[in-house]
Amino acid sequence: MQYRWPRRLWIVRHGESTGNVARQAAIDAGSPEINIDHRDIDVPLSPRGETQAVALGRWFARNSADGLPEVVLTSPYARAHATARLITQHGGFSDAEFSADERLREKEFGVLDRLTTAGIQERFPEQARFRSLLGKFYHRPPAGESWCDVILRLRSFMDTVGLHHGGQDVLVVSHQVVVLCLRYLLERLSEEEILEIDREGDVANCSVTQYEFSEMRRKGGELLLKKYNFLAPLHEERAPVTAEPPVADALR
Repeated sequence: MQYRWPRRLWIVRHGESTGNVARQAAIDAGSPEINIDHRDIDVPLSPRGETQAVALGRWFARNSADGLPEVVLTSPYARAHATARLITQHGGFSDAEFSADERLREKEFGVLDRLTTAGIQERFPEQARFRSLLGKFYHRPPAGESWCDVILRLRSFMDTVGLHHGGQDVLVVSHQVVVLCLRYLLERLSEEEILEIDREGDVANCSVTQYEFSEMRRKGGELLLKKYNFLAPLHEERAPVTAEPPVADALR
């Protein structure tokens, strides 16, 4: 039988990055700009982010009797790629098929990149107004992406997953908006439903969102949500729990 969905799908946000730390420092200082020395794609994990990834890997290892990922698909961004490597190394599945996919990259912020809320209002007040009018789901900053743009590339990504990894256990490591947009796709949510989930709280670093395949409700089967923003793996290892500061929402 040819399955169109993975048997199980884990979606993980990368561990805390030095960019996350720099963003919080800029917000605390009231600075308009986030001081980062790297291209966004090259921003590495912070020490806390590495600890989080190791903790999640150990959780997979402790629960190996339930099955481990056979396939690991990651954003090519350094912070996601390093998170995926640490999880596989400490989870006992370093032999899993491993590849980076550019469709899992971070949402592109265009001219708003590296700016705090204060920076956007100061340097691009018209974009702050457009975003207020259109909403974060549809607003596309110049040279950047809207949530809809991210969803479009993720539709293609999920088609590839279904074609090549149907019936397998798949781990995806990516970014906050990608986690939310995959929920939108897999659960057939509306704009308001996914934005309400977003308003409830940030997707924590190294949190787990898990789906399992079911043939019960839909012809051809579907993936059913089993866990969202699951943090027990970090709590069990006493690893720090971190997420984006709420005011960074202007960029997301």
